[in-house]
Amino acid sequence: MRAAVYYNNRDVRIEEVPRPVIGPGELLVKIVASGICGSDLLEWYRLRKAPLVLGHEIAGTVAEVGREVQGFAVGDRVFVSHHVPCNTCRYCLAGNQTVCEMLHTTNFDPGGFAEYVRVPAVNVQTGTFVLPNGMSFDDGTFIEPLGCVIRGQRAAGGCVGRTVLIMGSGISGLLHLMLARSAGAERVIATDVVPSKLERALSLGADDVIDARNDVPALLKECNRGRGADLVIVCTGAESAFADAMEAVDRAGTVLCFATTAPGMDLTIPINSFWRNSITVMSSYAAAPADLEEAIRILAGRAIDVARLVTHRLPLERAGEGFRLMAEGTEAVKVLLYPHGVPA
Repeated sequence: MRAAVYYNNRDVRIEEVPRPVIGPGELLVKIVASGICGSDLLEWYRLRKAPLVLGHEIAGTVAEVGREVQGFAVGDRVFVSHHVPCNTCRYCLAGNQTVCEMLHTTNFDPGGFAEYVRVPAVNVQTGTFVLPNGMSFDDGTFIEPLGCVIRGQRAAGGCVGRTVLIMGSGISGLLHLMLARSAGAERVIATDVVPSKLERALSLGADDVIDARNDVPALLKECNRGRGADLVIVCTGAESAFADAMEAVDRAGTVLCFATTAPGMDLTIPINSFWRNSITVMSSYAAAPADLEEAIRILAGRAIDVARLVTHRLPLERAGEGFRLMAEGTEAVKVLLYPHGVPA
């Protein structure tokens, strides 16, 4: 079968790889649509594992069912989570499934930028969901990224009645914007350095936008009645964004580090000021099964329209172009790849 094999952000090759063979408790899923995630572009993390087949935001149909599998049939339309928790360790039992060792080591085979993937038994049991009637495969590719956003906002105390500042208006920032808007935020303000992304943020419901090349904390106060933000969500790895976040958060507010920096980059926290003003700094990583189920409910109920985020739909053979577009970070917001051809 064909797969897009990643060597680096500028070198993604279409190669023939073995079609996976499933075991008794496993599924073979035919990939219909697969999204390129911003994490796929983190060369500091990916290059040490290359070459490899990436892709974890997938939707497809069940092509084969192992003889011990129950609850799934050939032809079922599904989303499959690549990382799943054990649900039995001390972290899972405390609600911290995304730091579970199993979640960090599970995956499907090979990756979603291929014609087919083998779904291991544990992923079948915990991470495979039938798409609701009426949900498109395109929308299905947003289940995983939206689940991550849901988990982050819930951990940060939610958005109801709060002023939310979103640092970075790429795909994760825009998902945060749309979810915060639908979840009852009082005001949502977005930043970026790309004018077209700021325009898109306004079109998706931002009350104000700020060019991040300027003094973000000062401009935030100008458009927020002299106050900082109750919740600041950092959705870019730029060091300047983290620095601005520390100055833009209001008293008793929260800074959510949703994005990460490159290894070795340390952040300065004004601990004395944060102590006096009860400011929380936290992070959020990945999504647990319950977050994915909530994402499915939100998407099925059309609470947010993720189709507005898709800027490019490409066949698998143009995967290299898709990576280039995402890495450039100007024209593309969300790129979807179709291993069996772009639907008419």
